[in-house]
Amino acid sequence: MNESRTVEDNSHWWWALGIGAVAAAAIGYYAWTQNQAEPPKVVHSEAQAPAPAPPPAPEPEPVIQNPIEPPAAAPPLPALAESDAAAGQALAGLFGNKFVQEHFLLEGLVRRIVATVDNLPREKLAQRVVPWKAVPGKFVIADSATGPLIGAENTARYAPFVKILEGVNSKQAAAIYRHFYPLFQQAYQELGYPKGYFNDRLIEVIDHLLETPATPSVVKLIQPKVLYEYADPDLQARSAGQKILLRMGNENATRVKVKLRELRNELARRSPAPPAESGAPGATKP
Repeated sequence: MNESRTVEDNSHWWWALGIGAVAAAAIGYYAWTQNQAEPPKVVHSEAQAPAPAPPPAPEPEPVIQNPIEPPAAAPPLPALAESDAAAGQALAGLFGNKFVQEHFLLEGLVRRIVATVDNLPREKLAQRVVPWKAVPGKFVIADSATGPLIGAENTARYAPFVKILEGVNSKQAAAIYRHFYPLFQQAYQELGYPKGYFNDRLIEVIDHLLETPATPSVVKLIQPKVLYEYADPDLQARSAGQKILLRMGNENATRVKVKLRELRNELARRSPAPPAESGAPGATKP
């Protein structure tokens, strides 16, 4: 009797447990279906959205430092591509027709002048863009006990050209430049400066050339490869334009700087030129 009672009590316990499990399952299923029927709402906060990027600021227009005023009642200019004859004739009025024919490259003259001016302060000046032919004669190298030097004879190579330059009327040169300025400006923009102003670049380059140091009386050279270089690192680091003046020698370079200052005074009266080197022969105040 006791054993069967025990078995009966156990069976009632399992039965009650089963009923509870079914009820729990039913309640859980109901809750699950309710959650599926009404999914939680997602609230999007406007404050969390990334702010739109501000539009880029417009590029400021460059300020013209040295404006060129067109001459009054000037004859019309040819198109840039057809300006070689007119520009060559104007150049002949400054230097003489024979000199221009012998020493200048007139094809694409305006574009050549603009490209040369722009490249003079740089490391190299491509010969394909310069408006002049090579200076006659060879670059003379002198031997010494300490190594190669720039020969004194090189100064004589440049002297005839410097003399011709000294004879140019700076006011007349400036007037011709002003007349052709729209073509210079167009060529400068086509060179890659759509917002640039060529006369400002010209003044900048003249100032750079005026800062060329005096050439030492003895200029030592080295020849690491095929071409000679300055042994002095400071001279070797100079721009293509400053090296041209250095090769001329002090006397020629000083005379060229005088003409550069005259031209600058005609085209940029607002700001002073760099001071002349103290003690240099022929040095003049700006």
